[in-house]
Amino acid sequence: MSKRAVFMDRDGTISDEVGYINHVSRFRLLPRTAEAIVRLNSAGVAAVVITNQAGVARGYFPEERIIEVHERMKVLLDEAGARLDGVYYCPHHPRSGEPPYRADCDCRKPKTGLIDRAAAELDIDPGGSYVVGDKFSDVELAHRAGCKGVLVKTGYGRGEWEYNREKTKTVPDHVCEDLLDAVEWILSDMNAG
Repeated sequence: MSKRAVFMDRDGTISDEVGYINHVSRFRLLPRTAEAIVRLNSAGVAAVVITNQAGVARGYFPEERIIEVHERMKVLLDEAGARLDGVYYCPHHPRSGEPPYRADCDCRKPKTGLIDRAAAELDIDPGGSYVVGDKFSDVELAHRAGCKGVLVKTGYGRGEWEYNREKTKTVPDHVCEDLLDAVEWILSDMNAG
């Protein structure tokens, strides 16, 4: 039987939004992130990171940097007793860089390739899952993949909600302050369904 997951954006949702993270020392978890992921772990819900990392295509850093940052993220979470079930990223951009990174791929959010891959590899049911992010494009991804979408007000989220909600047709299933608030709502919503 397929399991449920929470697909989480990285920058601005799990970690501080600092622009392109071109050095591992710039990566910092947001407060309450580890606690949120521990709650998912305890509930038996897969915790999966999905992130666009076009800095590779744009030539800001090599792809190895993404892997180093993700290793640092896992160490910080592990130190707090939190565990990720998967980390998926898109290094592409449709208009910047050189092949193979300059590509109109299926994995750049809001396209569903990252969720499709995670669902296949981790036996996840997207229809029973959620996407949490700080941009309306994360919510759009959720709806395209058949998930529910939660907008957090960390990172770009507060500005998205205050200044762009009238300009978009994308309506979040829930809006909240941070990842822990999102996880609490998601677990309650799962139990209600």
